[in-house]
Amino acid sequence: MPVREPRYSDAEFARRGGEIYDRDIRPQVDNDQNRGKYVLIDIETGAWEMDSDERVAAKRLDERVPDPQVWFLRVGLPSAVRFRVGRERRA
Repeated sequence: MPVREPRYSDAEFARRGGEIYDRDIRPQVDNDQNRGKYVLIDIETGAWEMDSDERVAAKRLDERVPDPQVWFLRVGLPSAVRFRVGRERRA
């Protein structure tokens, strides 16, 4: 599988993705039923997919858009991913 190279800076990805989401997608998906689902957006075409599994959404978007420039988020959450730092257990 070829490695895709981004065509935009991180700031431009976020600007475009946020703009498309706020303008076109949020009004359709921002509800309790969709909370936590992933939304993947091609920032060049505005095409998007939503699923509870980001890989499923990515596969559907890849089938529709050749070489998408993907920005993603989770509906109703402040970030798309969460990193957990484990605490060392002491005996």
